[in-house]
Amino acid sequence: MAPRRPAELYRAPFPLYTVRLHPQRPLAITAGGGGAAKTGIRNGVHFLQLEQIGGQLSASLLHSHDTETRATMTMALADDIIAAGQDASCHILRFSLQGPEAKSGSSGRDGSGEKGPRKRKGASPAGQGGETQSRSSEVTVESLHSVRTDFSADALQKAVRFNADASLLFPSMKKTLEFKAHDGEIEDIALGPDNKVVTAGRDFQCCVWQRDQLVTGLRWNENLPGIPDKAYRYQACRFGAVADMAGALRLYTVQVPHKRERRPPPCYLTKWDGKSFLPLLTRPCGAEVISCLSLSDSGTFLGLGTVTGSVAIHIAFSLQRLYYVREAHGIVVTDMAFIPESRRGRELLGEHEAALLSVAVDSRCKLHLLPRRRSLPVWLLLLLSAGLIMATILLLQLAFPGFL
Repeated sequence: MAPRRPAELYRAPFPLYTVRLHPQRPLAITAGGGGAAKTGIRNGVHFLQLEQIGGQLSASLLHSHDTETRATMTMALADDIIAAGQDASCHILRFSLQGPEAKSGSSGRDGSGEKGPRKRKGASPAGQGGETQSRSSEVTVESLHSVRTDFSADALQKAVRFNADASLLFPSMKKTLEFKAHDGEIEDIALGPDNKVVTAGRDFQCCVWQRDQLVTGLRWNENLPGIPDKAYRYQACRFGAVADMAGALRLYTVQVPHKRERRPPPCYLTKWDGKSFLPLLTRPCGAEVISCLSLSDSGTFLGLGTVTGSVAIHIAFSLQRLYYVREAHGIVVTDMAFIPESRRGRELLGEHEAALLSVAVDSRCKLHLLPRRRSLPVWLLLLLSAGLIMATILLLQLAFPGFL
């Protein structure tokens, strides 16, 4: 059975390029804009309150932070600190919430403890969550630092990440290292343990660094001799936990075709050991070109967005596709984020196993819900096993009289 069309959780007045979810608060932060062009399209960072109302996940606009002429293209979140890639610079922002939303995270429909009116903008067209509302709230955003990170002619910061303890980028914003990692643009960065950094470039390389020293270059196709080295380039890289294996780590990369063809070849997902950086599994993931990658907190699920607006969810263990909606957005999916698996996050999930938010240039934030996978009870498995054993014995008795 194909999944239903995803609910439209929120529609912004500008193109959306990035989305992040707070790990401890029911809060989504999404950003984008029209850039410096005088088209009348604004630039901003929107703070959305998430809550369950009537069994549906809904979003309330808490605050819109104006970023003037700068569109936010990339974003990282560490507690209440945002690192935002805007044009050629990285801006560090701190936000704080006052009022009932900061304390309870949910106020319900009766408006108790709510400051100001609540105005409904419309319900989800999919009927499975995604109601969007606007609510007044006290949200303050403070600009802490700004530093230029790209000095090229067509300057654009394409990736930003915090390390595990947020000691990089914040609070000092002092440059720690600078080294040439790739020829040309860097598509993505992943920060791992032991100060390891993985960089994916448009030069067909994906490299693992220990500070500024090259540890190894990844070769996803070394066991696939039919694929030339420069037929694919690396599009995305992410570290992820391993479900039910404490302390274990995996690296996931996406490879996309370097050239567009009339009959497009498939893109590929590769899972790597997070310590030895040896490839563990590679699978094709469809002919639509992948634009972004996201991982769930537990490392159970991978989310993929495509340049044609489609969204898929894969099981991280086997890389098999579990969920797919063709052209969920009308144009390229720019970013994705899973609902955190914290206590607040589980409250938002309700009866679903996972929920993924996707944003796109079509200004929409869509909600993708993954129902809980049904499993057989233990007693039924034991009963079926006993039945299978009895059937085997009877068949052997019929085939070989006197077997018993």
